[in-house]
Amino acid sequence: MSTPVEPCAPAPLVRAEGLVKTHYGEGAPAHAVRGVDLAVRPGEFVAVTGPSGAGKSTMLHLLGGLQRPDSGSVWLDGERTDSWSEARWAVERRRRIGIVFQFFNLVSNLSVADNVELPALLAGMSPKQARAEREGLLAELGLDGKARSMPGELSGGEQQRVALARALVNHPGLLLADEPAGSLDSKGTREVMRLLSRFHQRGQTIVLVTHDARLASAADRVISFFDGRIADDAELDGAPPSGAGTSGVLELKG
Repeated sequence: MSTPVEPCAPAPLVRAEGLVKTHYGEGAPAHAVRGVDLAVRPGEFVAVTGPSGAGKSTMLHLLGGLQRPDSGSVWLDGERTDSWSEARWAVERRRRIGIVFQFFNLVSNLSVADNVELPALLAGMSPKQARAEREGLLAELGLDGKARSMPGELSGGEQQRVALARALVNHPGLLLADEPAGSLDSKGTREVMRLLSRFHQRGQTIVLVTHDARLASAADRVISFFDGRIADDAELDGAPPSGAGTSGVLELKG
């Protein structure tokens, strides 16, 4: 009788090795990220928590190419990104990485419909398909009556839902969310948590930076960030044990 072969863990969707980032300004240099290794599997929902100034947002920005590391490397779908230009990163963010920010970052003089469709059109989607994608997302997010509204006419929670639709319109493999409920009240926070959970259940890979324990509780794994390093890594809901970097879970170098 043959022994069953266990399936191999999927390759990481995004992986980082030895990330270091220091911010220079007035006063002493701020060591935001200090030699972090991490990997995120396809379909995984990872929450990164920690106090203000711990470096968690900087780490997220490094993963999305919004900042460049002083040293270390980021891989996206197995491709090393060290040599990517700013233009290449911009293309990849439109195609493969959706990003949601704390303060929405909507274009104030564009309608809700145009804000959501713009990334799709820039990525080469036809106007007809972009409109269909936008209509589907806005309907699902409870915004189907807001397509012609301007961002300033919406509540904070509505603006964040528009930002989420914009980030997802191109069906990115990876969604990066940087304090997406940081500007919202408790109702808005619950909405964001519910929506992130819904898209995760459909297979969306999410890396979420948050100081809110309620949002973090929706994740598969919670990483505690402190002083530029990963202080703890807790798998939730029976997820595989951490520590095996080659299988796509987080590694840490002291």
